[in-house]
Amino acid sequence: MDKQQIESELNFRTARSSGSGGQHVNKVETKVELLFDVDASTGLSETEKKRIRSLLKKRINKDGQLRVVVQEKRSQHRNKELAITRFFELLKTALKKQKVRRYKPIRADREKRLKSKKRHSEKKAMRRKVDW
Repeated sequence: MDKQQIESELNFRTARSSGSGGQHVNKVETKVELLFDVDASTGLSETEKKRIRSLLKKRINKDGQLRVVVQEKRSQHRNKELAITRFFELLKTALKKQKVRRYKPIRADREKRLKSKKRHSEKKAMRRKVDW
């Protein structure tokens, strides 16, 4: 992941933000929407793109753009900075490798879990009303 290359590929849109601020909110476009085209990026490898598309698919729109929206601050500049930091945190977590499970649970553990589930269900069944 080439952070500087990715940063140059970011696109921003602004809009009027909702929330506190009074008349200021009605005049100034402080809401920032960060858009990043995952497929067209030259800062990511193909495997990284594939991983991002699969793990962040709910944040990617139909045009293939990853979207981050920030409207918390009253300053457009501050919202833009927040959007960039959140974007890179998203990429960092998506590209982080998951630890591989190295062992299979033993049969005794499975039986113990099923026994406790059975005991719990029987306890609940004893509390039900009796049909006469």
